[in-house]
Amino acid sequence: MSLPNQADQGITFDTFMEGVWRQNPVFVMMLGMCPTLAVTVSAVNALSMGVATLFVLVSSSLLISLIRNLVPKEVRIATFIVIIATFVTLTDYLIQAVSLTLYEALGAFIQLIVVNCIILGRAEAHASKNPPLKAVINALGMGTGFTIGLFALGATREIFGAGKLFGMTLFGDQFQPWVVMVLPPGGFFVLAAWLLLFSLLRSKSATEGGHAHD
Repeated sequence: MSLPNQADQGITFDTFMEGVWRQNPVFVMMLGMCPTLAVTVSAVNALSMGVATLFVLVSSSLLISLIRNLVPKEVRIATFIVIIATFVTLTDYLIQAVSLTLYEALGAFIQLIVVNCIILGRAEAHASKNPPLKAVINALGMGTGFTIGLFALGATREIFGAGKLFGMTLFGDQFQPWVVMVLPPGGFFVLAAWLLLFSLLRSKSATEGGHAHD
């Protein structure tokens, strides 16, 4: 199914869903593992980092696509990094202005968005080779997929590690939190569980798709 009036650019629903499902940055490509494991101790932190990365990814992809024919090949990577760093700096100041508590919780991982391989990879492999709308839709899909991945980990760890979600108590005073979930090993345990679930879902989807074609 093509988006209206964009058939000539080859934009389809799959352009967006590529990053959400088939090439999900967290559960399929396993990119950006440092922030994925480090900031997902709560749903708020995870969602905030996901949205910040989404903003930088979409903004930088749009600008890179717009100037893709003006940048000499010899300096394209350096140019992409400068553009990404500019939007990361803007994001850093915005988060600091909105909430110092959140800013301190995310720490240096905001600045490290600059070297997030998801963003530079999209800039080089997609935004620099496609028109603006297609680049933005693809970036939206990748950013949404990354945000979903972070939120899945953050919500799971907060629920089992603190008995809360977005700070709201879920199980009452009798619940004994699984402290390991908010410690570094808990991040690996939860990531492994989600990777297994996502793999099973993709295998089931592929099987059903094969049967449908038969």
